Amino acid sequence: MADPREGPPDVADLFDRYGAELRHYCAGRVGGTLAEDIVAETFLIAFQRRDRLLDGPARAWLYGIASNLLRRHRRTETRALRTLARTGHDPLVPDVADRALDRAHASAVSRELAAVLARLPARQRDVLLLYALADLDYDTIARTLGIPLGSVQSALFRARTKLRAALATANSEGEL
Repeated sequence: MADPREGPPDVADLFDRYGAELRHYCAGRVGGTLAEDIVAETFLIAFQRRDRLLDGPARAWLYGIASNLLRRHRRTETRALRTLARTGHDPLVPDVADRALDRAHASAVSRELAAVLARLPARQRDVLLLYALADLDYDTIARTLGIPLGSVQSALFRARTKLRAALATANSEGEL
């Protein structure tokens, strides 16, 4: 937490510390190009509202801003996940990256995973992706989303249960 006597935080320093991990998290949600925009907008908002940071930890505050911006892009995210589930082609990843990776096994898993992620309720998806992609702990996720710690634990448990069940079903049907 910032010391109120120090004044507003240096947003450039926050960018240096958290910019890359925020971009990684956002890219996992909406692809690299849109992630750049989301991160840029996150730090613009952080700069405009930097006096509010005195109320809590910077990392959670930045992830909260990014999550709110990502929520605005949920329709794009959901459509992309459904396309990946249907076709096996991720519209958010350039074809060059697809060719560079061995996608045989990963493609089947990605399709099923994308289908399950697209069906998850928004809170469960947010919690799961903040945990898995951003590597945030439960407390930071709770602060980021402004929900109780128990709700984070419950949402993560439910999301994991649904993922395991779907992947186990796909594996037993020989899809993987």
